[in-house]
Amino acid sequence: MTVLRADRWVDITAGEVLSPAVIVVEGNHIAAVNPAEVPAGATEIDLGDVTLLPGLMDMEVNLLIGGPETPTGLPLPLHGVTDDPVYRSLRGVYNARTTLMAGFTTVRNLGLMVKTGGYLLDVDLMRAIDAGFVEGPRIVPAGHAISPTGGHLEPTMFRGLAPHIMPLSVEEGVADGVAEVRKAVRYQLKYGAKVIKVSASGGIMSVSGPPGAQQYSDEELVAIADEAHRAGVRVATHAHGDAGIRACIRAGIDCIEHGSLASDETLQMMVDHGTFLVATSYLSEGLDVSKAGPIQQAKAAELFPRARAALGKAIKMGVKICTGTDAPAIPHGAGAKELWALVDRGMTPMQALQAATITSAELIQADDRGRLEAGLLADIIAVPGDPSRDITLVEDVCFVMKDGQIYKGV
Repeated sequence: MTVLRADRWVDITAGEVLSPAVIVVEGNHIAAVNPAEVPAGATEIDLGDVTLLPGLMDMEVNLLIGGPETPTGLPLPLHGVTDDPVYRSLRGVYNARTTLMAGFTTVRNLGLMVKTGGYLLDVDLMRAIDAGFVEGPRIVPAGHAISPTGGHLEPTMFRGLAPHIMPLSVEEGVADGVAEVRKAVRYQLKYGAKVIKVSASGGIMSVSGPPGAQQYSDEELVAIADEAHRAGVRVATHAHGDAGIRACIRAGIDCIEHGSLASDETLQMMVDHGTFLVATSYLSEGLDVSKAGPIQQAKAAELFPRARAALGKAIKMGVKICTGTDAPAIPHGAGAKELWALVDRGMTPMQALQAATITSAELIQADDRGRLEAGLLADIIAVPGDPSRDITLVEDVCFVMKDGQIYKGV
C-alpha cells in the first residue's frame, strides 16, 4: 500500500483544486482520497509543492509511426513504405514510453495507415503493455483505418505512389462499397480492435484531394457504424468538411476527428446528437509544413484559421470536446500542447483538464479512470504549481503512476 502526499489535488468532477492531497493506493486502485486516518505500515511518498491529477488521455495518436529519428510535419517520412512490421512495432514501443512519461496514461491509437500484411500492430502493442512487457499508456486500438481507394488514410496517398507499388487489401482497411466496408470492420473487430476509425473526408497530409471533400457515401458510412455498433464498439471518423461531418452524424458515428470546416448548424447537430469532437487543434501551430508541396501548404493555410474558429464556436455551443494530438503530426510526448490550444480557443484551464480526463473517459466508455476517486484505477500524475491557473504547467509532468506502479518521479 502506498500513500501519496502533495500540496494540492484536482477534483475534476467539481472543477476545483483542493489542499492538501493524501491519496491511498492499494494494488492498482485508489483506496481513499484524504482519509481521516492513513493506514498503518503504508509506504508514504511526499511529493511536496505539486498538484496531483488523474492521468491525461490523448484520443488521437498513431504510436506506430513517427519517433526520435523521424521528423514530424510534411511531407511524411519514407518510413511509411520502408519500415517492416517488426521495426514499426519497435518504433511503437519507444513512442508508447515517451507518451506515458508525458503524463498520458490512456490513448486511442486511431488507425494504422501503413501496410502491415493485415497484422493489427496496435492491438499487439496494447497486449504487450497490458502484460507488462513494455512501458506505455493503456491503448484503445483501432487496427487499420477504414478508407476508400484513393482516400485520405489510404497508405499510398501520403506519397502518391504509382499503381501496383504497394497493393493493399480490405483487411488492411482499403474498402469500397457496403460489402467491403462491412468486411473491413469485421476484420478489425475479429483481431482485437476496440474502436473503428474511418476516413470520411480529404485531408492536409495526403494527396487525396480537397480536405473538405466527402470520400465515403452516406450508405457506406451507415454500414460502418452499424457493423461496429452491433459489436458494441464506437466509431471515430477523420472529417474536415461540413457535408462529410453531417453525413457521419446522421450515420450515427460517435466521434468527429478535426471537424475543421463545421458550420454553426453542424455544430448544433453535434450537440443535439451527443457527438464528440477531437479537434487536434494544436496542429495549427505545431504541424511543420515548411517542406511540404505547394498544394499541401495551400490546404494548411486555408484550413487552419477556419479550424481554430470552428473550435471556438464548438466550445461556446457546448459540444463534447476531448483532447487529441494526431501525433506524430506533432511530436510524440507533446500532448500537453493540445490542452494549451483548447485554452487558447476559449476553454478555461479546468475545462481543458476535464476534456483530457472525464470527457475522454466518457468517449471510450471507461468509468474506471479520469478522476481521483476511491475505487478507480490508480492512474495519477503530478505537475508543479496550479494548472487550473496556468495550463502550460501540464507540459512539465514530474510524477507518473499508472495502474498503481510508479514510472516517473521517485
